[in-house]
Amino acid sequence: MQDSSAATPEGGWWVYIARCADGSLYTGITTNLDRRLGQHNGGTASKYTRCRRPVVFVYREHYSTRGHALAREAAIKALSRRSKDALVETKRG
Repeated sequence: MQDSSAATPEGGWWVYIARCADGSLYTGITTNLDRRLGQHNGGTASKYTRCRRPVVFVYREHYSTRGHALAREAAIKALSRRSKDALVETKRG
């Protein structure tokens, strides 16, 4: 994992898992983690997180292309909650 501040110097995409105030998990992608976290906590990022604020990022992975990030996002979303929790525990965001 790399530093999450602003956009990554080499560009690319981040896949992230956010833990919401109600304990649920939200998975998404972005090119800028700081901006996206602000959007989630400002209520402008997604309908799901809007009523579950605040959110914190608990996991992240970097990908060089949007296509790879989208594929990984879909794979994570298909995981069971138990598997997502295990993933978060292996690599804290």
